[in-house]
Amino acid sequence: MSCAICRTRKPRRFCPGVHGDICTLCCGAEREVTVDCPFDCPFLQEARKHEHTEPIDPNEFPNKDIRITEEFLADHEPLVVGAMSSLMLGAFDTPGAVDSDVRDALDALIRTQRTLQSGVYYETRPDNAIANHIFSEAQHGLAEFRKLETEKLGMARTRDADVLGVLVFLQRLELDRNNRRPRGRAFLDSLRGFLGEATGTLPPSPRTSSLIVP
Repeated sequence: MSCAICRTRKPRRFCPGVHGDICTLCCGAEREVTVDCPFDCPFLQEARKHEHTEPIDPNEFPNKDIRITEEFLADHEPLVVGAMSSLMLGAFDTPGAVDSDVRDALDALIRTQRTLQSGVYYETRPDNAIANHIFSEAQHGLAEFRKLETEKLGMARTRDADVLGVLVFLQRLELDRNNRRPRGRAFLDSLRGFLGEATGTLPPSPRTSSLIVP
């Protein structure tokens, strides 16, 4: 019996991504490169603990004119959670979605949100069909959040600038967490961790201080 991927080496573990036994070398080399790895794969989760990507220089982040602070995130925690949930659910509802698709959706959402500051609303949609679906789901989720907030408080608390700030924060978070693999979903996995902290159903994800302007 040989590895289901290389057909050469002896298999050492079962891979739910290829539904067969594979060797450790192929597991490391093809994980989220040619193999769609499910989140609950124990080998993927173990690999997450040891992933090391080149840190992103905060000066190279897009939309540098938007300042994100700890205070801003604390004041808008419900909006942050709502935006994360909308992005995650949009991606999970889109077959084949990976981190790069979410990045494209975030870029389009930010461009669209920026037009509101100019007073002329213009919707910028991703060319990528998968990213376009995530864009629509996230946009709908944010609109629903603001609608429910207004109904609950009797007033509109969340401003367009607040939504823009949260989207930019998530864009920076994606750039920081992306493991640079073609089928990588490390960012989406980190969203599961962030959101799971509130319910205790998933392990917490580490915070990244370089995303915050002191």
